[in-house]
Amino acid sequence: MKVPSAAISRLVTYLRILEELEAKGIHRTSSEQLAEEAQVTAFQVRKDLSYFGSYGTRGVGYTVPVLKRELRHILGLNRKWGLCIVGMGRLGSALADYPGFGESFELRGFFDVDPEKVGRPVRGGVIEPVDLLPQRVPGRIEIALLTVPREAAQEAADLLVAAGIKGILNFAPVVLEVPKEVAVENVDFLAGLTRLSFAILNPKWREEMMG
Repeated sequence: MKVPSAAISRLVTYLRILEELEAKGIHRTSSEQLAEEAQVTAFQVRKDLSYFGSYGTRGVGYTVPVLKRELRHILGLNRKWGLCIVGMGRLGSALADYPGFGESFELRGFFDVDPEKVGRPVRGGVIEPVDLLPQRVPGRIEIALLTVPREAAQEAADLLVAAGIKGILNFAPVVLEVPKEVAVENVDFLAGLTRLSFAILNPKWREEMMG
């Protein structure tokens, strides 16, 4: 069964809600409560969860710690993922200082082509030349945050793939060509702003998208 990417995004939201409920000492929840917090319908919550199994009891709802554990497992958050940043300009440096990677993601490498940046200390490590990627990635790093200029993105992606990277969070405004076994998630700020401008001008569309 094919799982829509939008459903995966909602699972992340449900997990955040469950974590907040658990922090408040709430042991049980319902699809209606999750739906209200996530601003979707209860039907949508049940449908999203049904892609992966049956986790609730009719008339009783969901046990918060159990559903939280299952969602973490589904999303691959029950393990530690090694990250690296390629492109240590303003955006890469800002991401290196970001405190919210959580317990499942750990920065293990910082790379750049600029010799003036190589050797600079950053978050307990140092910026290294991209030529060292083949030595640093195997067995340590699975995901790369790609924050290079548009014109350098494909070449950098090729280096990451050759080094053994399994996933790329791409901040460059370009469609990367990678083998099908390498996952790519694009972060496009301008596209996000454009969607917002469309949503503001089309409130009926926004309501339909919210279910």
